[in-house]
Amino acid sequence: DETEFRNFIVWLEDQKIRHYKIEDRGNLRNIHSDDWPKSFEKYMKDVNCPFKIQERQETVDWLLGLAVRLEYGDNADKYKDSTPDGAKNTDNMAKNAEPLINLDVNNPDFKAGVMALANLLQIQRHDDYLVMLKAIRILVQERLTQDAIAKATQSKEGLPVALEKHILGFDTGDAVLNEAAQILRLLHIEELRELQTKINEAIVAVQAIIADPKTDHRLGKVGR
Repeated sequence: DETEFRNFIVWLEDQKIRHYKIEDRGNLRNIHSDDWPKSFEKYMKDVNCPFKIQERQETVDWLLGLAVRLEYGDNADKYKDSTPDGAKNTDNMAKNAEPLINLDVNNPDFKAGVMALANLLQIQRHDDYLVMLKAIRILVQERLTQDAIAKATQSKEGLPVALEKHILGFDTGDAVLNEAAQILRLLHIEELRELQTKINEAIVAVQAIIADPKTDHRLGKVGR
């Protein structure tokens, strides 16, 4: 948009570049004048822009670079020690990702607290108190959060089962006994599935504990 482009050039000169004195910016500010392109061409020469008036994208990029250099020159002390926002966010994310990294694992109070929690939650003792703390964190997240407790206390509604569709595999000679045997077999299968789910959860919990950068399975030990 031509009007937006001209307003942009005027804003850069007024606010950042300030090559002209205020009283000398009249022609450049008169964005509706038919002579504005000539005023802009003269301005480019005055600021030593190496591009032609037709090369707008290159001209805009160059003028922005000039504005940034001038802004920095006016406020060098302010900007020289600043950190990009992206770097700050990365540092914060790294700190939040491992909240245990700055703990003093040799502190007696820390060891006593971890041991008390482990005993309360019936967690296996380990020589590395940090490993025990991670196990406690996993247990709390998986079992003791409000969502986990609410999910565990929810009553399960049974689904109707058509017994005639399930083959028992043997015949007791009594229809009532056959039906009871089918029910017992289905309940047993349900218990096996629940057991398998708990085994899978235990495997995931153990993997989360041992998935530590200091762990080297090839050496058969944990350490730095």
